[in-house]
This record gives sequence, C-alpha cells and structure tokens, in this order.
Amino acid sequence: MSVPLEIVTDLAHGGRWTSLRSGGREWLWRCPAARREGVSPGDPFVDAGGLEECVPTVRGTPDHGDVWSRAWTREAGRDVVHADRFTLARTLRATTDGAEADYVLTADAGFRFVWAAHALLDLSEQASLRLPHAARTRLFPEAAVLLDRPWPRGAAWVEGDWPAPCGLRMDTLGPDDGTAVGAVVDATRACVHDGPDRLSLALEADGQPTSVALWRNLGGFPSPSPYRSTGVEPMLGRVFDLAEAGPGDAARVPDSGEVRWRLTLNTHCHCA
Repeated sequence: MSVPLEIVTDLAHGGRWTSLRSGGREWLWRCPAARREGVSPGDPFVDAGGLEECVPTVRGTPDHGDVWSRAWTREAGRDVVHADRFTLARTLRATTDGAEADYVLTADAGFRFVWAAHALLDLSEQASLRLPHAARTRLFPEAAVLLDRPWPRGAAWVEGDWPAPCGLRMDTLGPDDGTAVGAVVDATRACVHDGPDRLSLALEADGQPTSVALWRNLGGFPSPSPYRSTGVEPMLGRVFDLAEAGPGDAARVPDSGEVRWRLTLNTHCHCA
C-alpha cells in the first residue's frame, strides 16, 4: 500500500532535503554534529545527512559537487541554484502515491557532468536493497580487501553482477563491521525494504546515462570518528568522480543547452 511522502528542504544551506517522511517513518539519516551554516563554495564537504544534490561530480573536485555549499532561491515556483558553469532548477510535488522531483540543468552545449540524489537513509540492520538481478555493478578501490579476487593494478573500478559483485554481498546491511563501500549499479530503480516499510526511487532521463549509486557505510567512514549511513542515490552518469568518466559515463548537455530528468519516489516496490 502506498503512503504519501512529505519532503522538507533547506534552500539557504545547499538545497538539501532535510526530511522525507511516510506516515510515521523518517527515511533520511541526519548527522547531529554537522555544521553547514557557514560554508562557502570550495569549502571541504560537511556531511549533514539528508539528501544532497551532488553535481557536477560526487567524489573528486569539488567534493560532493558545487551546489551543496551554495544558497538556493525560489524562482517562479522552482528551487534554483546558480553555479559558475551551470544552473540547476528543481520542482518538487506530491503525487497520489509519493512524490516527484523534476530537474533542469542549463549550461553550454557539451558540458559534461554527474548528478546524484545523494540520499543517506536511516536503516536498520535488517534492511535490504533490491535492484535488478545480475545488473552490472561497479565497485571502487575501497572495496579491494573485501573481494574474492585481487584488485587489478591501476584500475579505477571492477565490475560484477548484482547482488554479489566480485563476491561482495551488497544487498544486505547487517551490523556495523567497520567497512565503507561505494558501488554504481546499471539500473534505473532501487527499492529499500526495512521491516514493513518500503521506499522506491526511480530515475527517468532521455538520452543520458542513468544508474543507481550505493554507499554502504557500516561504521567505516570517516576517520577517526566513523558513523553508520546508507546511501541510495539515483544518478546521471556511471562514476562517482567526473574526472574518471569514460565514454558514456557522464551526462552531456546537448545543443539545446538543457538536460531534463525526473526522480520519482513512492512507498511501494516493483523490484524483485
């Protein structure tokens, strides 16, 4: 059964989604020690939890992108942020079975970028992640010691099949074990099961590469004071770091100067 979703955002501090509620369930994890009020573009990332709009990269420079540290404004019914090389506009609305977010990125033709709805979720040890079986999954170097094979020298990532790429089970969480692993799955939808609760996130973007990024942090990050957080992140692109993007790994602005996409959220799942 679907339950309406309620979204709260903080435009003044990076446009971050600070709450995503369905019934009595708060889905977004929050970092109690975060300090976001005084940041400026170029500052080191401050993890406040919630859902960050990461663009034009997630990892790399600038870390977590160029809009989390900027104030957004409300213009003609849309949330808007202006960066040096692009403008991002977002329209949020409730639907009968959840919520939708429509995005427009405006930039010069040929501008390449990665975008992720960097949603850090508050999940129990029993939670599981559902994505299409055998979907190709990229793992990144922090996973090297957890795999069933040696890490190839100089490789930016390795690939395997969901749910256990290269022998690393990614669909279950379990208790904290001191690890933190990122992955990018060739999929357009992810479903989270946590007890009786469900959350589905789906992405539509014509003519652009789409995926779902995952960040399974079971008390392995950051040093020296790690915490637990789980990222389920619909993405334009197929890498965390734009600098590592090969052909087809990043979104690209066409001659029209605009890229449009839609993120759909609801509380029922169609994933296996």
